[in-house]
Amino acid sequence: MKLIVFGATGGVGQHFVRMALEAGHEVSAFVRTPEKLQTKEGVHIIQGDAFDTVAVANAIAGHDAVISCLGSSSGMKKSNELEKMGKNIADGMEAASVNRLVYCASAGVDREIPGLMGKVVMKLLANPLKDHRAAIDYYKTKKSIIYTIARPMGLKDDPLVTDYRESFDSIPPKASSIPRASVAHFMVKALSDAKYENASVGITK
Repeated sequence: MKLIVFGATGGVGQHFVRMALEAGHEVSAFVRTPEKLQTKEGVHIIQGDAFDTVAVANAIAGHDAVISCLGSSSGMKKSNELEKMGKNIADGMEAASVNRLVYCASAGVDREIPGLMGKVVMKLLANPLKDHRAAIDYYKTKKSIIYTIARPMGLKDDPLVTDYRESFDSIPPKASSIPRASVAHFMVKALSDAKYENASVGITK
């Protein structure tokens, strides 16, 4: 499968690029700063800015699926960066008739974390979660897009584990955190498994 990865130089994106190559996919990385990409051999590098509508649309053409590991540069502050980049990608997918999307969001994006701790976490992450939701909602307006939304718990740079737990309607029991490598592993897996199509999946170690 020919994949184009947005956010390829981020924590999850770096792992995804490497794992997707190992799984036999053809990988393009759309990056603003190519020198930050750790895995370059076998990768088609496209230098560009995800806020550039034309550049994004041109880059998506000819691929089979889009992977978004994008994050906001604003941290916990109010931002619509993810929404803007998401709209560019969604419109580019529609124009190029590219239908498959795997998107890395965050636990809480579906307002699914229960209990008092859930309320605290979702309040703390209110701004980035709102931005993720706006992007996801726009993707869903494109009826041709088949999406998988990954909802990882707290991200860590621990070694890969592949026996992570999943939940389609909430968060897995006793959820705590998950290695970034495991999130990438899930995203590669989701590409080729129909049960993850048009689904939002909570994942935790």
